[in-house]
Amino acid sequence: MKFIPSLDPHFAPMSLVLDEYVRRTSSLSHHTLYVTVERNDGYNYAFTLPVSDSAEDLPEAKRMAERMVKSVLWVVGGFKVYVAGDKDIFDHIHSAYSPSGTREFDYYFMQRVYEKPFEVLYVEVDQLPPEKKCTMAIGGHLDGCRIGFDAGGSDRKVSAVIDGEVVYSEEVVWSPKLMSDPNYHYGEILTAMKTAASKMPRVDAIGVSSAGVYVNNRIMVASLFVKVSDEDFERQVKTMYIDVAREMGEDIPLEVANDGDVTALAGAQELGCGKVLGVAMGTSEAVGYINAEGGLNGWLSELAFVPVDYNLDAMRDEWSGDIGCGVKYFSQDGVIKLAEAGGHRFAEGLSPAEKLKEVQQMMKDGNPLAREIYENIGIYLGYALPFYAKFYEIDHVLILGRVTSGEGGDIIMSTARRVLSEEFPALSISLSTPDETNRRVGQSIAAASLAPSKKS
Repeated sequence: MKFIPSLDPHFAPMSLVLDEYVRRTSSLSHHTLYVTVERNDGYNYAFTLPVSDSAEDLPEAKRMAERMVKSVLWVVGGFKVYVAGDKDIFDHIHSAYSPSGTREFDYYFMQRVYEKPFEVLYVEVDQLPPEKKCTMAIGGHLDGCRIGFDAGGSDRKVSAVIDGEVVYSEEVVWSPKLMSDPNYHYGEILTAMKTAASKMPRVDAIGVSSAGVYVNNRIMVASLFVKVSDEDFERQVKTMYIDVAREMGEDIPLEVANDGDVTALAGAQELGCGKVLGVAMGTSEAVGYINAEGGLNGWLSELAFVPVDYNLDAMRDEWSGDIGCGVKYFSQDGVIKLAEAGGHRFAEGLSPAEKLKEVQQMMKDGNPLAREIYENIGIYLGYALPFYAKFYEIDHVLILGRVTSGEGGDIIMSTARRVLSEEFPALSISLSTPDETNRRVGQSIAAASLAPSKKS
């Protein structure tokens, strides 16, 4: 390992650890573990791992297998895990991903997303389901009069777009994460839609960009509704965008997409190519991906919960209860963690956003610790991208989010490029950050372009 984060010297990047595990185990007497993870409509993702025949190597094989299952669940998604080739590792996975296991959070989350019981099944190799993948078309529809809505956590943005040109755009501050009454959310969203509609002669299509997980335009999980009760979520929230679109007019085409995917779509449209991964570092780590065909894989791409650090003492995420996951490396939490590791003490009562601003001011003031923090995040990123590339075909990475603003973002980018160049020369991944103005306008056009118009 050529680059060691000075403020987190025990960082053990998954990219290197996995490669070394495979190299070492493949040189020994070994057998093969087969895993297939199935999601909606029978689509699945399969991987294999070599497993040493020596009993003393079994604990490490169990841990690596669990980390890979965890990664696939949050990169791709799924509710059914088929395991073949090693009963001991199956028992370990089955125990971890259960109502009382260490991965209880993942177990219940995936059940909610896919509305299916979560299962871990042992099968023979010849009983594994055949590979089934998909590509989903997204965006690129610019004809007619369109509404593009971007549901942010602190502001909502809506644009009226006619034949690809933004004729009206507004940002309005709102507080969706603080409100328990879903009527607040419904009213705010409907108001935004009606405002945009008033700037056009008609509405031919509606596109929505929002953080969360969406299936057939239904809201399965979304942080905007964190205060809403489960009962109200099922009754009023799950179909909220569908209901709003229906109130805007009968038979208006609607498409709802994860905001990370829409960001990646905007970048792909600007770059004129596919294989684009968008990584936003803010309150959490938000990610989207556009494949070689210019579409979606139909994956979750919730990389905030994908492990990037194999270190047993890595920082724990309070929500999922897991350690070493991206949310604590590529977010304001990551900045705060490194600042405190460097000896900085924040005043009592500051919010995470206020702590990030403090570090950003330190950067402007020339504080060497601030530079060190951003260099460390760049090292994290340089090692994480090759692990992400195990799953995605990546030619371009767009880096954005409040963590990357200012000179700190430049340091993250330059450091990550050095790590990629020196540690992973076989990979050809370009890193860039969109211009702020282009990002805002491009995002609104991308959201508005999601659905084909009713005239198409």
